[in-house]
Amino acid sequence: MRAILAILNRNLLKLVRDRMRLFMNLFMSVIMLFVFSFVMKSTAVGIANPMNYLIAGIIIMTVFQIALNNSMNILDDISSGFMKEILVAPISRWQIAIGHMLSSTVISVIQGLIIVIIGLFMGLDLDAVHGLDMILIMILAGLTFSALGLYLATITRESSNFQLLVTIISFPLTFLSGAYIPTFALPKFMLPIVLLNPLTYTTALFREVTLKMDHLSVAEQVKNGIAFQVGSFTIMPWMSFVIIMVICMIFLMLSVKQFSKADFSRIKIFKHGH
Repeated sequence: MRAILAILNRNLLKLVRDRMRLFMNLFMSVIMLFVFSFVMKSTAVGIANPMNYLIAGIIIMTVFQIALNNSMNILDDISSGFMKEILVAPISRWQIAIGHMLSSTVISVIQGLIIVIIGLFMGLDLDAVHGLDMILIMILAGLTFSALGLYLATITRESSNFQLLVTIISFPLTFLSGAYIPTFALPKFMLPIVLLNPLTYTTALFREVTLKMDHLSVAEQVKNGIAFQVGSFTIMPWMSFVIIMVICMIFLMLSVKQFSKADFSRIKIFKHGH
């Protein structure tokens, strides 16, 4: 446990020292909030508060993006030689993996909470109970996509390939999750892709809690894009929670297994300017 906390503490210190990276991450979230606020005015017909609907999507997308991209820390540690020092220490590889995933989760939740604070000034209404539930979902989402990021980092073996793969994966997942554009506003032929997207369920569950939509009828939940009608079957928000939990467990096991057997001596590091 001490080794895991040491890795967590180190990565948090790196975040504090790299203020430009923190600023740019938050800046991009604010820009997306500004740009898509105009889209929501025309596409979110029937939604009581389109701006809060968008803010909730921006918050969970911030958690997703930071958790996924922060796995680059593994490759940075290899490049600097720090990973060799960790590997010769009397700790298990699974502890190193858990430490990195935990730190990515904490960092993504912290930056997500900063967007929450911005959202409160823009009219987002939260009470203590729903606020706590919201944080728990952010932690689950951060852990899920931190595990995915660690898995991708250990199989790509090159930081340039990792960055490219993350871009290829995150772009369609983000825009087909309903975070920026409601799923009911997307063409119907995209519905199968939307339902296969893990971010769809993360976003739906997060909105249901953040915007206090748990009291809505099934029809209203479907109309607001937090439940999904598949034929005669309806995927409810609580089912989204189960789906996310299963995905989280799968990627946790895959990432720890892949990290434990990875040959770090063969991983190449991309350096800008070469």
